[in-house]
Amino acid sequence: MRSKLSIWFGAGLAVGAASLLVSIWLTDAVPRFSGEGANLQGGDAARGKLVFTAADCSSCHATPGQTDPLKLGGGLALASPFGTFRVPNISPDRADGIGSWTVAEFANALIAGVSPTEQHYYPAFPYTSYTGMSLNDIQDLYAYLRILPAVSGKPPPHDLPLLFRLRRAIGFWKLLFFEEGKAEAVTAQDRGAYLTETLGHCAECHSTRNMLGAIKPETRFAGGVDPEGAGFVPNITAVGIGDWTEADIADMLKTGETPFNGRVGSSMADVVINAAQLPQSDRDAIARYVKSLPPRPTPHP
Repeated sequence: MRSKLSIWFGAGLAVGAASLLVSIWLTDAVPRFSGEGANLQGGDAARGKLVFTAADCSSCHATPGQTDPLKLGGGLALASPFGTFRVPNISPDRADGIGSWTVAEFANALIAGVSPTEQHYYPAFPYTSYTGMSLNDIQDLYAYLRILPAVSGKPPPHDLPLLFRLRRAIGFWKLLFFEEGKAEAVTAQDRGAYLTETLGHCAECHSTRNMLGAIKPETRFAGGVDPEGAGFVPNITAVGIGDWTEADIADMLKTGETPFNGRVGSSMADVVINAAQLPQSDRDAIARYVKSLPPRPTPHP
């Protein structure tokens, strides 16, 4: 009897150990690029400025309480159902920002959601959209960030419950909800899709999320509760703005004015500040793509 119990106990330990090892392997933060990976180098800063603008980088990373949108010392507090996240310093400061990062490390953050120390980033950082970025755009953006002012000082740490401080658990979240390199549209062939789905990461706000914080596919672009819990983000499919023309959408992105004498507010006002700096052809491309979105019913608040 004791012999059988010992066998079962040993088998249980072996299965448990194997399960633990598999879990560790599955949840590792694995960078896409190592070293300088694929000979990645800094690109063209002038083109990188356009990427920076289209991706709304300054809206989150500019240091609060000052007026220069190019001082990217971070510190903005982002409220969420999981706690408060603090946006990091992405200025070229070597100690407190990303000045010591290689292009490969920068690409790993955007495409894989993995830090230079090989930890998972929380998806409050929208790498779930940025993962579709082209390597050329990543290299150009890197070059542009390098010429911006260095800002010293690290933001306070995230204020999260103990359970959500376990970054390895994000590896399980990625297994369920993140496909590295995936683009929701054929962005290589459609500039509007690339600007809307990837760089502009519009679905990150204009969608409803499940209890684990992932976008519900059936609500993509159909609106939902603001990620910070402040109000309700509108439906931008035909159900919500079906009576807008492409010209109306493009004009709103330039002026902030809606076709019925209204004006956008909240975080969308920051989006307009950036979109107004894009070429008219880019605003037109976004408008064309938004008008092509499939109609989806607005979720209940």
